[in-house]
Amino acid sequence: MTLNNPYHLASWDPSTDCCDWYALECDPTTNRVTALTIFQGNISSQIPAAVGDLPFLKTLIFRKLTNLTGEIPSAIAKLKNLEMVRLSWTNLSGPVPSFFSQLKNLNYLDLSFNNLTGSIPPSLSKLTNLNALHLDRNKLTGKIPESFGKFSGSVPDLYLSHNQLTGSVPKSLGYLNFTEIDFSRNKLTGDISFFFGTNKTIQIVDFSRNMFGFDLSKVKFPASLTSLDLNHNSIKGSLPAGLTGLDLQFLNVSYNRLCGQIPVGGKLQSFDYSAYFHNRCLCGSPLPACK
Repeated sequence: MTLNNPYHLASWDPSTDCCDWYALECDPTTNRVTALTIFQGNISSQIPAAVGDLPFLKTLIFRKLTNLTGEIPSAIAKLKNLEMVRLSWTNLSGPVPSFFSQLKNLNYLDLSFNNLTGSIPPSLSKLTNLNALHLDRNKLTGKIPESFGKFSGSVPDLYLSHNQLTGSVPKSLGYLNFTEIDFSRNKLTGDISFFFGTNKTIQIVDFSRNMFGFDLSKVKFPASLTSLDLNHNSIKGSLPAGLTGLDLQFLNVSYNRLCGQIPVGGKLQSFDYSAYFHNRCLCGSPLPACK
C-alpha cells in the first residue's frame, strides 16, 4: 500500500490474509474486501489510486488525517458498489469530483473539513439513494446548483456551511421536502422562505450568517420544525404568530431587521434575549416591553 507504511497499518503484512488486517473488513462468504476505514492515523501521503482495485468496496473512510493531501483520486470512480464515502477532516484539496454522480449506490457522501475548492458539481443530484451530502467547511465558491431541486428518490440532508458560496438559492429546491439544511456562513442572498410552508416536513434549518433578505411576517412554518437559525442576515418584518405552535428546541433570529412584538406563547419565551437581540425594533418578553 502506498501509505508510507505507518505504524497505523503495521498489521498489513502481505504474507497474511488481508481480511485479518486492521482497517479492512471483508465479506465472510466471498472474502472480498468491503470496507476500508483509516481514522486518526499519522499518515503522510495522498489517497492511493490502488483503492480503485477493490471492486467490492462498500465503505471508504479516510478521516481525521491532517497529513493526507492531494486531490480525490479518479480511481474511486471505479468503485461502483460504494455506499458510504467519508473523506473528512483531512488536507485534501482540488475540486469536488463530478464522478461521484456515477456511483449510484451512494447513500452517504461526506467531504467536509477539507480544503476543496471550485464549484459544486450539479451532477450530484443524479444520486437517487443519497441520504446526506456533507460539503461543509471547505473553500467552495459559486452558486448552489439549480439541479439540487431535482433529486429524484431520496431527498438528502444538505450541509454546505462554512464555504464561500454566493448568489441566491435556486427556487427549484422549494419543490423538494428536505429534513435538514445547513447553509450557514456563506455569502448567499435573496429569499429562502420557499423552504417553509404548512405542507413541508423540514425539521432543522440553519441559514445564519449570510445575506438573506425577505419578509418573515408572511412565512407559514411547518409543524415539523424544531430548530430555526436565521441570525446575522437582513430579514425584515415581524415574527409570525405561527411560531408559537411549534415545538422548537432552538431558535435564533438575532442580528436582523425585525420589528414588532415577539408573539406570546409556545416556546418563544423560553429562549433568552440573545435569540432576539440586535434587531430593528423587536420588543416584548424576553426583550424589554413594547412601548
